[in-house]
Amino acid sequence: MWCDPAFAPVADAFRQTGGGEGGAALAVHAGGRMVVDLWQGTADPDGVRPWERDTVVNVFSVSKGVLATLAHLYVQRGLLDLDAPVARYWPGFATATTIADLLAHRSGLPAVRRELPPGSLFDWDAMTAALAAESPWWTPGERHGYHAVTFGWLVGEVLRRVGGRRLRDLVRDELGVPDLWIGLPASEAGRAAYLAPPEAGPDATPSPLTGAMSEPGSVTMTAFCNPAEQLTPGLANTARWRAAEIPASNGHATARALATLYGRLVSCRRRAAGRAGALLGPDVLGRAVAPRSEGRDEVLLAQTRFALGYMLPCEIRPFAPNPCAFGHSGSGGALAFADPDAGVALAYTPSRLVVSAAGPDPRWKPMVAALYACL
Repeated sequence: MWCDPAFAPVADAFRQTGGGEGGAALAVHAGGRMVVDLWQGTADPDGVRPWERDTVVNVFSVSKGVLATLAHLYVQRGLLDLDAPVARYWPGFATATTIADLLAHRSGLPAVRRELPPGSLFDWDAMTAALAAESPWWTPGERHGYHAVTFGWLVGEVLRRVGGRRLRDLVRDELGVPDLWIGLPASEAGRAAYLAPPEAGPDATPSPLTGAMSEPGSVTMTAFCNPAEQLTPGLANTARWRAAEIPASNGHATARALATLYGRLVSCRRRAAGRAGALLGPDVLGRAVAPRSEGRDEVLLAQTRFALGYMLPCEIRPFAPNPCAFGHSGSGGALAFADPDAGVALAYTPSRLVVSAAGPDPRWKPMVAALYACL
């Protein structure tokens, strides 16, 4: 473990998040290097196996930021046009929408209306075919709504067609960040942390979102409940889930890997792409992280903000004090973001899940506050 003395308050805040079942890791990248790389707790359901340096954990929707980064890498190479219709890359795709709309949750395809058969969650071809044929829930480009699970197949299929290989291979080879996967290889399964059953956060009172989740046929319920398999208790601890390619929600990583990825994006504001590990040039990154969707979310029924694939700090996920920060949170409390103005990136990967529908994970605030106090 390592913590630069200048960031000792961040380490103190992280240690205070301990307690309860499970463990976690925290990493911070600043000034072109890792300044915090810490972990604590246990990684198995019995609380015996300690969390190690190489323990990985399912980070759920943090995976979306990984896909977004790969998409913008292809934009930089001239292989992907953000303003092009999806059908240019995906023949037979029925909805008249753009690549930018897919990334910004504006395509109107957050859910499939017809009930999907058992096994669909794990069947890439079945999900992409269903989405290619689906009618949009709203006119693409006019409104936005969180594509909680479909984002992965929509953006992932475009990337697969552009890159010519399975998404899991593209993430591994194109991004080149160790310990970052969409679909955990069987050889690494022993490193995965057990996810403790979710516990309610401080905002557990009923909300418009929880009400819509129980309304049959609503876009909210359909987005989160079809395929129905994603509601299976303990699903994320199964070998089948870990090995699958469900790119909006089954990415596995260490905090170090995610901080490295976002740290390389932060450096893009100061260096040309290709130098000193920078992934993207400043112009590409600037367009990628500019606000694209702001206001009422048709799925989450709250005020949200998204760039092109990245979440921005918003009413329900105020993960950073700077509105220019970008990244993504994940169900249960995982978080990875970069602040290009401050030149820092932070990643937090817990295995003790906290359900917080209408606000930030309570564990974030002291760590993020301590980080900004150190800058």
